[in-house]
Amino acid sequence: MSSLPQNRDFNASQVTQNCATILLAGGKGTRLHDLTATDSKPAVPFAGRNRIIDFAMANAVRSGISQLLVATQYAPQTLHDYLPARWGQHFKRGGLQLRDGQGRYLGTADALRHNWNQIADGPSDEILVLAADHVYDMDYAALVAQHRRTGAVATVAVDVVPLSQASAFGVMQADAQGQITSFLEKPAQPPAMHGDPRRALVSMGVYVLSRLWLRDVLFHSHPQAMDFGHDVIPLAVEQGGAAVYKLPAGPDGQTYWRDVGTLDALRLAQLDFVHGTPARLPRQGAVADWHLGKGSIAMMGAVVSHSADLTNTIVAQGCYVPPGLVTGQDAEEDATWFTRTASGTVLITQAMLDRRAVMRIPRSRMRVAPSFDHPGFRRSSPLKDKHHA
Repeated sequence: MSSLPQNRDFNASQVTQNCATILLAGGKGTRLHDLTATDSKPAVPFAGRNRIIDFAMANAVRSGISQLLVATQYAPQTLHDYLPARWGQHFKRGGLQLRDGQGRYLGTADALRHNWNQIADGPSDEILVLAADHVYDMDYAALVAQHRRTGAVATVAVDVVPLSQASAFGVMQADAQGQITSFLEKPAQPPAMHGDPRRALVSMGVYVLSRLWLRDVLFHSHPQAMDFGHDVIPLAVEQGGAAVYKLPAGPDGQTYWRDVGTLDALRLAQLDFVHGTPARLPRQGAVADWHLGKGSIAMMGAVVSHSADLTNTIVAQGCYVPPGLVTGQDAEEDATWFTRTASGTVLITQAMLDRRAVMRIPRSRMRVAPSFDHPGFRRSSPLKDKHHA
């Protein structure tokens, strides 16, 4: 695990050691199609042996967080098996807790309401809320330190994106002092940031909130508040107590934060790691293990024949791609057998490959066994009426 930067005027572990922290990891990720049919979005593999959730977990460990509650909901079993095995040793004994909220959580803020006793039963004056489904490298200790300095009741970690992409996120405007003056959740016409008409400030889904203020909101003044983006953050903005924390630039002078909630975004984000390191990968490995060339990537456990010709394709876990398969060159052919996005990303799963293999068998080679009520089937004895699956 990479060490924390040393050029700072505070000790990361002292800032975060008592900070109550919850990682929201219940996302279904419907825009990832079959990749999340049986797994949550945070559990989706990324760049070899990593999973999307590993970025938030690695950030937490590097930031000195010793206690972390992970709130799962949709298809949680993979995370409940994986996280203790992969990350348990990085936290103090009993410091990593998992809470399954299937059928209970009605939103991101409601997940905190249900787990309040576990996350707020300590000496911390603030609560750190993390998202588990983004690819980024971030020092949470610096975020918490700024929150303490400003005295805000809510601090929102933000990045800057092109205005054309901002409608997919919570969009805000902030004054020169960093106080949020407006917040809109996924607006159809997002406002530009002050001084830059082509870009917008967007929420990363990472927050620090005053514990006492949040308790009052969730249990007293606004018990109907279910979601941070729709309910809690707009309330803090309305009260004049919300501030932004801008994601610092990386070694290359650029920020890197990616929401990989679509097949296109998931594929392109992984390609960013082929020739560079825009963010630290929790687990490094040979790029050749997962990068197939021609804009294509393979997930853990996939086997791709050398003669297959794949372009802009994601090969899902456990697939066996047969010799001679061609994707990414004929949109109609791709869409016949696989999932293909409007931008040209093709998703291959084993179920799709199996269906294609059956449907492409020439009819002359097919043999259909007769059913028991077929005219050609004769019951010569009672014993022949018995059959087994």
